[in-house]
Amino acid sequence: MSGLQAIRTGTATCLTCGMLGSPIPKPVCKRCGSSLHFRKPNNIQRTWAYLIAAYVLYLPANLLPITITRSIFGTQHDTIMSGVVYLWHSGSWAISLIVFIASVVVPLLKLFSLTLLVISVQRRWCGEVMRRAKLYRILEAIGRWSMLDVYVVTILVALVRAESLATISPGSGVLAFAAVVILSMLAAMAFDPRLIWDPLDETQPKENVK
Repeated sequence: MSGLQAIRTGTATCLTCGMLGSPIPKPVCKRCGSSLHFRKPNNIQRTWAYLIAAYVLYLPANLLPITITRSIFGTQHDTIMSGVVYLWHSGSWAISLIVFIASVVVPLLKLFSLTLLVISVQRRWCGEVMRRAKLYRILEAIGRWSMLDVYVVTILVALVRAESLATISPGSGVLAFAAVVILSMLAAMAFDPRLIWDPLDETQPKENVK
């Protein structure tokens, strides 16, 4: 399964245009001018920083109100889960499941999956390399559609019950939720998937995964 890595030949892949080049003596891609590195600098530290921040904001994103409804009957605060429960009891089961999966389950699975990948490269796991590489590609694909979670929240705002003369405004939970989505995308971008393959080459210097 292990093949000759680019780093063993003194070359690195440009993450912008995909061209192979040598970071030595000048760490710049000859084609597009982007910075060229054998591995992303400080990628583990940056990935952990984004992940921890996303975990911290995940609870307020789900506990704080995403909508505030004001009417002559009073003020009502709705969270993501209260919206899911309302949709379920109103008979909109399909929409309720979509909102729950897109806004609660998927973001948490993304964070757990990235955490697993970071731990695996730090501990230099050699098993299930292909599956972990595929997992990262799936996370990348999901990341391109991560903002759909925010769009789901927008749709939820329109579906929340509002009486006549009522006004609906976004709550603080929307900002926390958007921050979780953005931080999870940044964590996936900061992570260097090439580290998954490094343990297969026992001669790989360990300082490259710090």
